[in-house]
Amino acid sequence: MQINLYATFRMIAGVKSIEIDLAEGETVRAAVQKIIKKYPVLRSHWTDDSGALYPHVHILVNGSDVDTLPDQIDTVLKPTDSLDFFPPVAGG
Repeated sequence: MQINLYATFRMIAGVKSIEIDLAEGETVRAAVQKIIKKYPVLRSHWTDDSGALYPHVHILVNGSDVDTLPDQIDTVLKPTDSLDFFPPVAGG
């Protein structure tokens, strides 16, 4: 599965994209945990002490915001899906 990191997440991890293997039926939540395991430096930027994803971490599944999907972070992924991770954006 293709994972793309943007802006500060890219700088923190030191990579633009990540490849991970997902088993049949694994979810966005499982993908997040696999990414954090592979790049532990992202943990404090993505999750709180209990492991809950911060609301400011924006995840897109094939271009759709995970929060708009029926199962949200528990959306089941296919190996051909892509995930994009964006930090909070501010502007004026």
